[in-house]
Amino acid sequence: MASSPSLLSGAVDVLTAFDADHAEWRLSDLSRQLGVPTSTLHEQLTALCETGLLMRVGRGRYRLGWRLLKLSSALYGSLPWYGPAHAAMERVARATHRLAFLCVLDAGSGRVLCIARSVQGRDGPPVAGELDFELPAHATASGKLLLALAGRALPGRAAVFMPGTVADAGTWDAQAAAIRAQGYAVTADEWAAGTAGLAVPVRGADGAVLAALGVSLPTAGLRQRDPALRSLRDAADGVSWELGWRPG
Repeated sequence: MASSPSLLSGAVDVLTAFDADHAEWRLSDLSRQLGVPTSTLHEQLTALCETGLLMRVGRGRYRLGWRLLKLSSALYGSLPWYGPAHAAMERVARATHRLAFLCVLDAGSGRVLCIARSVQGRDGPPVAGELDFELPAHATASGKLLLALAGRALPGRAAVFMPGTVADAGTWDAQAAAIRAQGYAVTADEWAAGTAGLAVPVRGADGAVLAALGVSLPTAGLRQRDPALRSLRDAADGVSWELGWRPG
């Protein structure tokens, strides 16, 4: 029997609650986090443990299961660019002392997904959306870059997070044209106050955009953006060259 959408959605919510800062959850804590009754959540956790997607590591304590590692290995194996891009992201994080990340555009839904991040050598406090998997495409540097280079319109019913969030088609068209011309995207105070971002494309041999490589930094840091932008471009171009891309 096929799972109902509500059951599947519940399982996704459980699995995505795990991240670098929450490698383990207690039943009671996860119940409060998700707003799900413990009895219902216990049934979901038991089912996920039976499939190998979760493992029980003690009384009322759970971690991600080994089957996810198998699935992730299969996914990464199907993406020959991921390994070089991930290594480049780590180098950027160390060089800039900022949060660095890799994002992709889900072609079907238009969602921008943050598939990897690195805080190696980072200075400063956490930034907005540091642990988010899905990013607002119209209010982040990676999102804007991926949308612009894919020739996508402003998402419908785009949420306005800050006064500077782009919310009309005319403004977006002008910004998208500028992104395509300059080859990178920049945001400042568009998702959260005091937060800015830079992003550049990673391209395949045919020139297609595979991912966005970016950094998040305080808005004040944009005054000295050139070193970070140069580090991003060098890293992304190096990966693209390794994959066979030849500009021009």
